[in-house]
Formats: sequence, structure tokens, C-alpha cells
Amino acid sequence: MADAPITLRREGAVAYVTLDRAERRNAITGDMMREIIRISEGFAADEQTRVVIFRAEGGDFSVGADLSQSPSNIGPASMVMRRRATELGAHLMRAIQEIHQPTICAVKGVATGGGACIASACDFRVGADTTRLGYGEVKLGINLMWTAAPLCVHLVGAARAKQMIMTGKLFDAATLERWGFLDEVAPLADLDARALAWAEDYAALPPLAVQMIKRGINQVAGALDRAIMHMDGDQWLLATQTQDYREAVTAFFEKRKPTFTGF
Repeated sequence: MADAPITLRREGAVAYVTLDRAERRNAITGDMMREIIRISEGFAADEQTRVVIFRAEGGDFSVGADLSQSPSNIGPASMVMRRRATELGAHLMRAIQEIHQPTICAVKGVATGGGACIASACDFRVGADTTRLGYGEVKLGINLMWTAAPLCVHLVGAARAKQMIMTGKLFDAATLERWGFLDEVAPLADLDARALAWAEDYAALPPLAVQMIKRGINQVAGALDRAIMHMDGDQWLLATQTQDYREAVTAFFEKRKPTFTGF
């Protein structure tokens, strides 16, 4: 959508996709997701762009989904259509992963939930030294969806992925670099320059060979991802029907600690 706070800018062989909702810490809406999909798929017809950088305005990359758009407020009421709506996140992740050109995510501030998912869908991640990243869905009584769990496992391994996804904690940049989630950590003031340096390295290489290599490695690494994770939207629909989910969302807006009962 043209009015979604996502911008696309090209400078030579490098394109920048920017989350531009700083006043809400780049909380992600459905319109933003659809605009990222549109832009990502558009690179298939773009022969001049050789590298894509995902970045954000403001202090944070993204605090994840905009909780003001709760399941009870989004889309049609029927379960059939709600189930179809859960596929939007997976479509977003797939669109980013299937960009032909190498992708680099410049991560700063907090990146959690959907923000962490977008970062994991890129080929490389450069983080500011003040970055804190994690998956906070469990704190809302819901599972990680968007078929994002396998990408985290590929980056950090099963045990560390369990730490990140099961605890909902935010992990610091040094830890994320040591674990392999971040490829480089740079001072915040140098973040954009370091992301551009990565982009220039890949932009100088033969584009056809680079893009074929990327596609081949992605296919090998994620051959079973979609087959295994086809049910995560259904799990989310189940989880959002629980008392624990309602308690978590209420506690979030009331700025208090939730009490979970398993119901």
C-alpha cells in the first residue's frame, strides 16, 4: 500500500527498504507486511539492483507486531478466513527469502517478534553494539509463527534457538554475534556504513553467479522448512483462544506482570 510506512530508495546498485514508523518503534501492521511483500517481489523485475539493505528509522529496528491490531480486531470473523489471514507472515518471510539479490539487515535498538523474523529472513545481519534481539511471542502465550522457527535454528542451532524462542528474552549483540545470529557488530554510529560496506562487496561480484549460489544454498538449508512448519498458523489460532493469551495482552497494556494458568 502506498501509504504504509515502508520506503524504498535506490542508490546505484544498492536498494534500501526502510521501516519508517519510528513514532511506534516500527511496530508492524498488516499493511506494512503487505508493502514489504510487494517491494520484495518487485526486485524480481529489477536488473540494476544487486544488493538490498533492510533498515529502520528511529531508535529500534522493530518491536514486533502492533498489538493494537489484536486477532479480534483484524479481518473477517469466520475461522476459515482467519486461518487464511495467518498465512500473511509466512508470505512475508518467503518474499524476503526469495529476493534474488543478496539481502543485508541493519539491526539496531530492539528487534523482537516480527522484527527478529525479518532479520532472520535476510542473508546477512549487521547489528549495532547496542542491539537487543529476541522472540517475545511466548510472553503473550502464543507460539512463534511466520514459519520463522527453522531460520533461527539454522542460524544458532537447536539449543540456542530454544533459549531465544522459549524464554522470550532479549539477547545482547555480543551474544548474538558469538552464536552466529549476527554476522558483524558495529558501533551504532557506524551501522549504516558497515551495512553498505557489506553491500558493496557483494554488488562488485558477478550478479548471476552470486544469485544462483544464494538460491542453491537456501534450498539446501531450508529444504524441509515449509513442510514441517505448515501448522504454525493453526497453533497460533489455538493459542489466541486461551485465557493466557487474553491475560498477557491485558497485562501488556496495563503495564503489569501477567499471571499464566495454562487455560
